[in-house]
Amino acid sequence: MKIKGKVWKFGDNIDTDAIIPARYLNTSDPKELAKHVMEDADKDFPLKVKEGDIIIAGRNFGCGSSREHAPIAIKAAGIGAVVAKSFARIFFRNAFNIGLPIFEVPLLIDEADEGDIIEIDMDSGEIINITKAMKYQTKPIPEFMQELINSGGLVEWTKKRLAGREEK
Repeated sequence: MKIKGKVWKFGDNIDTDAIIPARYLNTSDPKELAKHVMEDADKDFPLKVKEGDIIIAGRNFGCGSSREHAPIAIKAAGIGAVVAKSFARIFFRNAFNIGLPIFEVPLLIDEADEGDIIEIDMDSGEIINITKAMKYQTKPIPEFMQELINSGGLVEWTKKRLAGREEK
């Protein structure tokens, strides 16, 4: 599977409060959360982001609290993937649990500019900055984790597996 989109660039230590401010945690509705994604880092971001766009960031993306709301808000806003130098451990797990593809590629943040178009091949781990004709290699997402992403996350994957057992 390939993901292609416009780059939105953020720095190091983007915490879950910057991704979705705590003042909006009175809801778990993905569409409502998407209206406020990254607004403390860039107040106009929710209005500018388009379906399939890609966030790139520095070190420790998703640090802070362990709330699932952060990757849910990113995914609901239409972000196709997040690429960072590194991720906070709990964000990493939550992202895959809700079906948001993430990739660790340390050089990309330093060499890409906001607005560049990049394409990510989840099967091979190849990332191409189409704008600058530059290639990067990361670990491909393992097949079983791609199943989680393609199913829409762990809950939906589990529902499908259970439904398959009931049919037998």
